[in-house]
Formats: sequence, C-alpha cells, structure tokens
Amino acid sequence: MHCFKTGNKHYWFNDLSKCRNFKETTIEFLLPGMIVVRAPLRISFVGGGTDLPDFYFRHPGRVLSTTIDKYVYIVINRTPLIDKVSARYSLSETVDTPDELQHTRIKHALIDFGIAKNIEIGSFASLPAKTGLGSFSVALLKGLHSYQKKNIDKTGVAEAACRLEIDLLGEPIGKQDQYAAAFGGLNVLQFNPDDSVDVRPVFLDYKMRRMIEDHLLLFYTGIARPVSSVLFEQKANIGGKFETLKSMADSVPEFTERLTRGDIQGLGSMLHDGWAMKKTLASNISSAPIDALYGAGMDAGAFGGKVLGAGGGGCMMFFAPPERKEAVRSAVGKAARDLDLSEFKEIPVEFVQSSAEVLLNADNHRARGASSEIA
Repeated sequence: MHCFKTGNKHYWFNDLSKCRNFKETTIEFLLPGMIVVRAPLRISFVGGGTDLPDFYFRHPGRVLSTTIDKYVYIVINRTPLIDKVSARYSLSETVDTPDELQHTRIKHALIDFGIAKNIEIGSFASLPAKTGLGSFSVALLKGLHSYQKKNIDKTGVAEAACRLEIDLLGEPIGKQDQYAAAFGGLNVLQFNPDDSVDVRPVFLDYKMRRMIEDHLLLFYTGIARPVSSVLFEQKANIGGKFETLKSMADSVPEFTERLTRGDIQGLGSMLHDGWAMKKTLASNISSAPIDALYGAGMDAGAFGGKVLGAGGGGCMMFFAPPERKEAVRSAVGKAARDLDLSEFKEIPVEFVQSSAEVLLNADNHRARGASSEIA
C-alpha cells in the first residue's frame, strides 16, 4: 500500500504500477494542486561506466539498458495556507526554507527552481533505496516542471536530472540512469565527445522479450552501496583503465545483436566477461560477500551475470536456463542466508516501454472539468 499524506489527511492506494485505472480511481481523493509523477527503474546489460565524461570525451561511451516494471513515484502538493516546505520519504521533514532540508536532491532542486515555501513533496518506490536502479531525480524534475506549468521533453528532463546530480550536487556519476528513465524502453545510449547523447531504441517482438525475461533472475543483495566512494575511485582510474572501458563500450553492438536473435547463452557469457572487466575499474566495486553470491549463482548453472549500478552492493542479475533458475535461486538465497543478509530478496521483473510521466495533475483535471461544466 502507498500512503499520500496531505495536511492531516491520509489516502491509501495499492501498488500504483499495477493500477490500470489510476486516474479514475484516485482523482476524487486528490486535492487541487496535487501532482503525481512516475519514473521507471532500469537495468543495464553492458557498457556501464562508459557514461562518465572523462571517458566519453575521448571515445564514445555506450550502454544497453531497459526500463522495468518497478517505479519511483513523486507526489507534489501545493500548500498555499502552510508557509513551510515538507519532504516525505524514509524521513519526514517540515522546515521553513528549502536550504534546511536534509534531502539533498529535493533541497537543491527547490532552490534551483526558486520554490521557497508552500510545497509538500513525497516519494514512494517499488524497491528499497540504494538498489542501483536509478530514476528519483527524473521523477522529481518532471514533477517540478509540471508544478510550475512548464513543458519539458524527454531530453530536457534527462539533462535537467544530470544537471542537478552532476553540476549542482557534484556527484561523480554518469548520464545513463537519467536518460534510461526519461526515455523508457530498451535502448542503446551513446554518450558523445560533444556531451550529446543519442538514444537508439532496440525493438524486440513479444515472444523474444518473454523468452529473455524467462531467462532472467534479479536479486536485491541487501548490501548498501557506498556509491560515491566507488565512483570517485573509478573516475580517478579512468586514465589507467581506458582500454578496458573502451572494450566495454565497444561490446554493446555485439551484445545488442545477440539480444535481438535470442542468443541467451552468448548474452550470459558476455555479461560474465563484462562483470570481470568492471571489477577491475575500482577496488570496491566487488567484495567478498558479492563474490560469494555471484559464485553461488554461477556454480548453480547460470550462464553469467553482473552487479547493477555502480557496484559495491545493490542488485545482482543473472541469465540462466529456465530449468536451472530454481537451482540458481536456491543457491544464491542460501549464500545470502549464510552471509546474514536479512534484506536479500528476489525481484520479479518484466521489461516495459514506460518513460517518466505525469500520471495526474489535479489542477489540469479540474480545469478541464470546470470548462466542460461551463460549456
């Protein structure tokens, strides 16, 4: 269940990602001025790490990724009678000005937009924080543009999220998460030396997509991700690891071709090779617990796999033959129990075409309703 709190009122809804009639079933509960935004999470297959500017300014970076049926939701509520700023996430904050907020992304976004008071922002997600699957900032900035009645296209919201995270917050990250969530679907993302990004959709028919999903296993390791320390070291090592990164970027066309013809065993092998290369980029991308989980999956019959995101924890993915999935599931689960990873869990996953979108804007809805009544 998800709870939207506005003032002293609470409204409860089931999993919004499964609610086909979201607009019809919730609009009567929404207050004027409330906005609901959804952005999908993503998984990347190959090329991760080549979306950092210190690399792609010298050689085009490439990543193949897809959005999945797990989401981040942002709810924005105008509070004209409350001269405060509120943020509801794992903590609940109510402050006089945005610069007092602990949540750095909400704080800097509000300051950048010039929003000083009379706003409440809540975030909800299908998965725990720090899974390495991205998209909070895309949903937030899509919502704030709608809040200020500004139009923004997919490239615009991706670049706005990059600006928030990279320029304003100084995070040592790349651009793949922002573009994946903003555009949605299965895409090759190419990061060019002129700082532009090309988004090239990869089309699979239904049967091919389902076959690939049937070979996929995704787990949340329960290991918190020290993402900044991982990426700071990885960024510092780019000069010495340039040829490794170039090989990772250049593997994307071959992986994409194998994907479109359903060579699952070949895909697994390439995932395995890519993970081996990625582990060399920084000393803390992997660890003894991560190696134990990965080794358990491979020993149980997986074709190959990787840790998603920057590494250090978060989510782990495997390709495995359907007849070995239960063995892989059991082996990785046992390894997690032996390591006392209490938050470990399997994540059922399907590919989706969804991109970041405004699900509801109560002001627009009521304005249209009022116009109809007047007419």
